[in-house]
Amino acid sequence: MSQVTLGLIVGNRNFFPDSLCENGRPAVIKVMEQLGIKVIALSPEDTNLGTVETWEDSKKCAALFKEHGNEIDGILVTLPNFGDERGVANAIRLSGLKVPVLVHAFADDAAAMGLANRRDSFCGKISVCNNLRQYGIPYSLTTKHTVAPEDPAFAEDLKWFAAVCRVVRTLRGARLGAIGTRPANFNTVRYSEKLLEASGISVEPIDLSEVFGRIGRLADSDDAVQARLKDITSYVQTAGVPDAALMKMAKLAVVIDRWMKDHDLIGTTIQCWTSIEEFFGIAPCAVMSMMSNSLLPSACEVDVLGLISMLALQAASGKPSAIIDWNNNYGDDPNKLVAFHCSNFPKDMLEDAAMSYQDIVGGTVGNENAYGTVQGRIKAGPFTFARASTDDVNGKIRAYVGQGAFTTDQLTTFGGYGVAEIPGLQCLMKHICNNGFEHHVAINQSQVACALYEAFTTYLGWDVYYHKG
Repeated sequence: MSQVTLGLIVGNRNFFPDSLCENGRPAVIKVMEQLGIKVIALSPEDTNLGTVETWEDSKKCAALFKEHGNEIDGILVTLPNFGDERGVANAIRLSGLKVPVLVHAFADDAAAMGLANRRDSFCGKISVCNNLRQYGIPYSLTTKHTVAPEDPAFAEDLKWFAAVCRVVRTLRGARLGAIGTRPANFNTVRYSEKLLEASGISVEPIDLSEVFGRIGRLADSDDAVQARLKDITSYVQTAGVPDAALMKMAKLAVVIDRWMKDHDLIGTTIQCWTSIEEFFGIAPCAVMSMMSNSLLPSACEVDVLGLISMLALQAASGKPSAIIDWNNNYGDDPNKLVAFHCSNFPKDMLEDAAMSYQDIVGGTVGNENAYGTVQGRIKAGPFTFARASTDDVNGKIRAYVGQGAFTTDQLTTFGGYGVAEIPGLQCLMKHICNNGFEHHVAINQSQVACALYEAFTTYLGWDVYYHKG
C-alpha cells in the first residue's frame, strides 16, 4: 500500500498552558509515524511550540505546505486546546492545497479540569469547523468528537482518513486507457468523458486495429514476448491451453504494457465481447487478470466507470479489485446472490485459479478461439462493492457503495463466481434498477465503503447512495 503524506496543523491559543501543545504535538506525530504516515509540520523553531495561531504562523505553515505541495495527500488539524479557528483556516487557504482535511480534537480529562489542564478542544473543534465551512474548505471528522491520541479509535480514524486521501489522490488526475470501442450490445456502459474530465479523470483511447497491428510486428522470439509468456505460464495453471493461444496472450500483454507506459496510464478497460476472440483468437481475460492482480486494474467491455470503481476500491484498500455481474438469485434467500464473470478476476481473489476458455463466447466463435479466462470460486470473506456512473442528463456523477460477504454456500457453475450475502439486498437491487445503474459492479476483498463514501461525496462532489442494509 502506498505511503500517505499528511500536512499537520497544530492549533493553539496562547492563554492555555504551553504544556498542552508541548505534549500534544509529539503524541499525535508518534501515532502518525507508527502508522507509516509521513508528516510535514512546522517545528518549534518555526513558530511557538510548532503550532499555528497568528497570521504570521498561518503564512509560515502555508509556505511549508506549498513547498511540499506535490507530496501532501491530506491535512490533519489537531487541537490540543481550543485552538485559533482563523489560524487554521487561513493556513489551509493560503497553502492553495485542495486535499482532504481531517479535524481532530483532544479529549479533556473530567478529573483534571483546572486551569492547568483544561483544554476546551470540544468547543474549539466546533469553531474550527465553522470557519472551514465559511472558507469553503471541505473537511472530515473523527469518529468521536474528541479523542485522545492514545485511544485506538484515533489510529483507526487515521487509517480511514489515509484511505480517503489515497482515493482522492488516485482519481484526481487519473489517466485511463480504453482499448477498443464499446460493444454494440452493451449500451449499459455508455458514459460521458466530459463529466469525467471535470473530475480530473482523462481517458486515452486506442483502436483494436492498432493493437492488432502492433502485435503483428512482434516476433515470437522477442525478449519481451518471451518474458511475458513465462509470466503467464507461471501465473496460473495452464494445462490444456494451446501454445499458440499463450503466445497471443503474451504479445497482447507486451503491446498493452508499452502503450500504458507511453501514456502514463494506471488502468485499462478492454473491448472483448467478442471482437478479440473472433478476430484474434483468444480471450484477453488472463492478461487483464494479471494486470489487476498487479494493481493495474482492467475492466471488461470498455466499462470506464467500472474501471474507476475498481481503482477507487484498490486505492482505499491496497488490494486488487474485480468487476462482476450482479448475475443470479441464490435459491430463495432474499439476501444472497450469485456473482459471476467470464472471468478476468485477479488470481489473489480466487480459490484454485486455473486458465480455461470462455464458455459462453466459445459457443459462438469456437472454444479454440476463446482460451484465456481465469476461472475459479471467489474466496469466502468480507468485501466492499462500488459502482460509479455518469448521469449525462443531469450532468453529474452518481455512485453507490456498500459491504457484504462471500460465503461458502454450495454452488457448481463455470467462469469466475461466488455466492454473496448482502443485508437488504432487495432494497439495493431496487435502488440500482430505479436509478438506471449498470449490471457491472466493482468488488474488493476489504471493508472500505465508508472511505469511498467520504472521498466521493465530500471531496469529489459525487451523488452517492451508501447501502447499509
